[in-house]
Amino acid sequence: MPLHPVLTGRPALLDRLDAHPYARLTAGGAEVHGYEHDGALVWTALGPWGPVAASLGDTHAAIEVFGQLADAGALAQTRWLHLPRVPAEAVARRLPVVIQDDWDFMWTTLAPQPLPGEASVRALDPDEHAAVDAVLDEALPHSTSRPGDPRIRRWYGISEGDRLVAVAGDRSAHDVGFLAGIGVAADRQGCGYGAALTAAVTRLLLAEFGLCSLGVMADNTGAIRLYQRLGYTNAIPRTSIRLTD
Repeated sequence: MPLHPVLTGRPALLDRLDAHPYARLTAGGAEVHGYEHDGALVWTALGPWGPVAASLGDTHAAIEVFGQLADAGALAQTRWLHLPRVPAEAVARRLPVVIQDDWDFMWTTLAPQPLPGEASVRALDPDEHAAVDAVLDEALPHSTSRPGDPRIRRWYGISEGDRLVAVAGDRSAHDVGFLAGIGVAADRQGCGYGAALTAAVTRLLLAEFGLCSLGVMADNTGAIRLYQRLGYTNAIPRTSIRLTD
């Protein structure tokens, strides 16, 4: 397979993929290159938060493209690669993997039905970021979306009295709404806070972008069912792998 881009520039990539929401979100920056091989389309880009390497289409063909890009040194600054869902052993045969995450990319273009509790959702001030961390420490201890993360535009939350009990981050980019870091304090889960918060912020981002998306770990079936009820009925399975240094 000759290792040279068949597509150059974000407009060409989005045209080839019919403006797929996943491509819209990940293909940022001035340097966007697309590679095609046996039913896979792989792209590299330099977005506002660093290098991105992602793909759609045939999984094994995508692995081969990523392998050739790695061999050529084209992924030297890229530590995470994003593929369709794939078993760990299939990736490890071609690439030096240290971490693998299986998750779903979900999106909606329709506003959810209003839910009780949405009126309590509010934008959070920077001096509340320590409280955001406290909620995430309980609900999502491994989340990379945290206060101080430059990808987060703003945090939203719900409080009971003086206590913050539910949080969500707006990590939108490239004209695509994106929710991240959605968490509810351990002793307040099951009270509807997560649904109300997700619905309210989804509504805000839809008004701004016309499209809202999020990522959820593949084994978090409860959250997946919740997001589906809120209108996130479009989804693609993803595997993200981190390469060794």
